[in-house]
Amino acid sequence: VLACEPEWAALVRELAADMVSVSSATTALQDVHHIEARPSLIARARNADLVLCTGSELEAGWLPLLLRQSGNERIQPGKPGYLETSQLVPRLEIPKVLDRSLGDIHAAGNPHIHLDPHNIATVAQVLSDRLAQLDPANASAYRARTAAFLARWHDATRRWEVEAAPLRGLTMVVYHKNMAYLTAWLGLREVGSLEPKPGIPPTSAHLAELVARMQAGPAKAIVYVAYNNPQAAEYLSARTKIPAVMLPYTVGGSERAKDLFGLFDDTLARLLAVLK
Repeated sequence: VLACEPEWAALVRELAADMVSVSSATTALQDVHHIEARPSLIARARNADLVLCTGSELEAGWLPLLLRQSGNERIQPGKPGYLETSQLVPRLEIPKVLDRSLGDIHAAGNPHIHLDPHNIATVAQVLSDRLAQLDPANASAYRARTAAFLARWHDATRRWEVEAAPLRGLTMVVYHKNMAYLTAWLGLREVGSLEPKPGIPPTSAHLAELVARMQAGPAKAIVYVAYNNPQAAEYLSARTKIPAVMLPYTVGGSERAKDLFGLFDDTLARLLAVLK
C-alpha cells in the first residue's frame, strides 16, 4: 500500500499489521500540496496494489503525474487499487464561487478531513472492506483487526470529547485552512489566518493587520502545524502576547504523535495547555 499521507499509512497499520507493506509518500514535515513525484516515489507506485490518498485536489500537483508515470493499471482512479478518503465523508467549506484569485481553494471542499476522529472511523470501515477485496485470503483477519480498532477508537473518541469540553468556543488564529474539521468537531472558532489567502505565504502587511485586530479583540491561541515555518506565528505572538501553539497535524508531527491515538492525545493536550 502506498498512502499519500502519514495518517492513512498509520490507519493501514492499525487494520493490517504485518499482512501489508505500507509506506507514506509524505511526512508530517512536508506540505502535501507541494511535493515532487520523484523517481523513488514512482517506483513505489509501480509496485503498489493500493494507493490510498485524501483526494479532493489535495494532491493535485503531483498525484496525477505519479499515477501516469507508474504504468500501474491496478491503482488508477476507478480501479479497486485506488481509494480517496475524502469521498467517504461529508466535506466542509465547499466554495460557492470558484475564483483562483481567492487563493488555493478546493472545488470539492476542504480536503483535510482526518482531524475529526469520526471521519477516521468511517474511512477505517471502507478501507477494511477494500483490503479484504484486494487480499481475500486475509479478509477475516482484516475484519477482526478493524473491529478491535474501532472498539478502541470509539472509546478514545468519547474520552477525547469529554476532555475537550473546556475548549468549546476557543478562538484561534490558524496558519492555513487545514483545521476546519478539528474546529467543527470540538466547537472551536477560527478568527483569523496567518495566510492572507489559502496557500499564499504570510505578508508583512497582512501580519500588521492581524496585530491590530488581535490587539482590539485577542484570540486565545495562534495555531500552526509541524511543517509550517513558525516565524509568522512567533511574530504575531510576540506583538500580541497570544500564545503560539504548534500542533502535530498528522502522525509523526511530534514525538508523542507516533500513531493515530497519539496524534489526538497530543493535539488536545497542546490546546488544553492554552487554557492553563
